[in-house]
Amino acid sequence: MLVRDDYLNKLIAYKDTEFIKVITGIRRSGKSTLLHLYKNYLEEKVNENSIFLLNFEHPDTFEIQTHDKLYAYLKNLVPQNTKVYFLFDEIQEVDGWQKLVNSLRVAYDCDIYITGSNATLLSGELATYLSGRYVEIKVYPFSFLEIVKFKKLENEKDIQLAFNEYMKYGGFPSVVNLDNDLLKKDVLKGIYNSVILKDVSLRGSIQDVDLLLRIALFLMDNIGSPISINNIVNYIKNQGFKASFERVDRYLGLLEDAFIFYKVQRYDIRGRERLKTLGKYYIVDPGLRNTMLQRDSANRGAQLENIVYLKLKSMGYDVFVGKYNNVEVDFVCFKNDMVKYVQVAYEIPQNQDRQIRDLLSIKENYEKLIITMNYLDVGVVDGIQVVHVIDFLLDESM
Repeated sequence: MLVRDDYLNKLIAYKDTEFIKVITGIRRSGKSTLLHLYKNYLEEKVNENSIFLLNFEHPDTFEIQTHDKLYAYLKNLVPQNTKVYFLFDEIQEVDGWQKLVNSLRVAYDCDIYITGSNATLLSGELATYLSGRYVEIKVYPFSFLEIVKFKKLENEKDIQLAFNEYMKYGGFPSVVNLDNDLLKKDVLKGIYNSVILKDVSLRGSIQDVDLLLRIALFLMDNIGSPISINNIVNYIKNQGFKASFERVDRYLGLLEDAFIFYKVQRYDIRGRERLKTLGKYYIVDPGLRNTMLQRDSANRGAQLENIVYLKLKSMGYDVFVGKYNNVEVDFVCFKNDMVKYVQVAYEIPQNQDRQIRDLLSIKENYEKLIITMNYLDVGVVDGIQVVHVIDFLLDESM
């Protein structure tokens, strides 16, 4: 089991604070494992009888999946006059869970940790009840850096082979340890179908699942391209199917809520404002895209861009697509007081320096970076650093 130190340390840092710790992320990304790792940590610090871990996707909990039944169950178990720790996995399965979580805060001297596979976890009633008294920890599938650490890779050749695997099959924990390529694809299909059917279709009460699948495949096939709802509506209609603007908009929102896709807004660098039109979509894991499109060599530039985006997100950056006059910057990244401008190029064609010129045209004195797959392009050009993607992904100093 890989101890995901970055995530675990965040939970440890918030231990015994008033905040409810909300762990979010796509299904099978490692949230449950993280909760168990944290339970192991707690058992070294407190009496194990004061720790209550419940997984609401386990059949043992099916009979207590309403807020009143769960409260009655806990009331019989939880000791009085002592600090207790509630660890609730996939809490959204409990009817009225928001009310329960808030009630537990009032009734007990407690520290609460919850996980969920949908972004709506942090909306609606929970936000009303807690009014800012929670922190969110976003969990992603394994990054390439985590895979290299997990497999203890040091040899350059082994790292390159691992990167090729990551590009093809991604970083879901249940996939990383497998050696059989066919089994990897089957596991990825299972994850995808589980997310689409349970976290999107069922929760969204979707009847037209075929339309949902077509929209998802369109997004996969157009990773890194500017997309509007009208683009998608016209694509669906050209295939001979019906699709309204409102329905496509709703389905896009549900796909984002399930953490399978991320929408990246455009940002006007000169005007310092977010733009509402023609955002881009990136998928949570490259393996899902390759498996569902049934090809892994299509548009390698888009694949590279997606992987760079995931690295930036996992490092805590707010990421936008940049616009500066007529120049587009792949990513404008903000974290605390840091700003980065990042261009992604599979390779920089000989005698063509568009990426360099585009970045140089931005007069603001922030870090400017080009990420490439071509080792021959690596270096410093006109003060702009060109970095190989493997070095970028393994950089822990960001």
